[in-house]
Amino acid sequence: MKKYNVSIFVPHLGCPNNCSFCNQKSISGKSVSPTEEDVRSACEIAKKTAPSNEGEIAFFGGSFTAIEREYMVKLLKSAYPYVKEGFFKGIRISTRPDCVNREVCTVLKEYGVTSVELGCQSMDDEVLEKNLRGHTASDVENAVKVLRNFGFETGLQMMTGLWGSSTEKDIETAEKIIALKPDTVRIYPTIVLENTLLEKKFRAGEYKVMSLEETVELVSRLLLMFEESGITVIRTGLHSGGNVEDGYVAGAYHPAFKELCESRIYFEKITEQIENLPKGDVVIKVPEGALSQATGQKKSNRVRIEKMGFHVRFEEDKTLKKYKVSCTTLRK
Repeated sequence: MKKYNVSIFVPHLGCPNNCSFCNQKSISGKSVSPTEEDVRSACEIAKKTAPSNEGEIAFFGGSFTAIEREYMVKLLKSAYPYVKEGFFKGIRISTRPDCVNREVCTVLKEYGVTSVELGCQSMDDEVLEKNLRGHTASDVENAVKVLRNFGFETGLQMMTGLWGSSTEKDIETAEKIIALKPDTVRIYPTIVLENTLLEKKFRAGEYKVMSLEETVELVSRLLLMFEESGITVIRTGLHSGGNVEDGYVAGAYHPAFKELCESRIYFEKITEQIENLPKGDVVIKVPEGALSQATGQKKSNRVRIEKMGFHVRFEEDKTLKKYKVSCTTLRK
């Protein structure tokens, strides 16, 4: 069944920090806090149009467990009946690692929360401090343990290209996240938004953004790391819309960023195999549903491969796992 979220943004409420990169209004396109009626209205609309009952009610955009407790409970109480009645499988929230403890997890469990995502961003304490995150890598580790003990599906969010980070540090962050064995991961390349500390540092020449090409190269590597570790990456890059374009200053933002990364993965996998094949006609088999990524945006992968002296035909193969390819010479 198709999965989906009913997304309800709680913009920047409760967060005790103003991180270097953060402008919640630009990210979510929202600046007004949702009411109980807003939650019920969103759920009622979703009930009528939902493709299945596999969806989640998702509170995103702020530090949910750090907001004023009475308000947090009101939002949960408004959503919980829709879970209890079976219209949705659960409630998903995102929060900070230092705002998770046994007491708050007890409240979340009581009101139908099933998934908790932590914005860890980096597992390097120097990078976290420089970007004013207000928590440590140890806080992430402790929070994951508590969430696991309560049986929550756990997701971790990381950022690449943060101020003070590097390709090596980003890869180390991914390795440390893998060691924590989360259920899901989101990868967000750092984007410089208006009215942030990063914008000031960028305009002063103190912070240099990674190019789109550099970021695609790094994130495609991270995608393979998580895939090979059995961890699902549920988002790569900020979603288009929601005022991101309006607040954008610099950084590796692209509305089809994940497809760029996956196209790079498939191109590398394909070229590894065809370099040992004689020039001529080649059949390239890719996993079911991966034809678009394998051929590349505007067929860029196909064009590059044919410039190498091959005439290619792409086919789907249900037996191939994600990011796997099979290349064979077409016998006449």
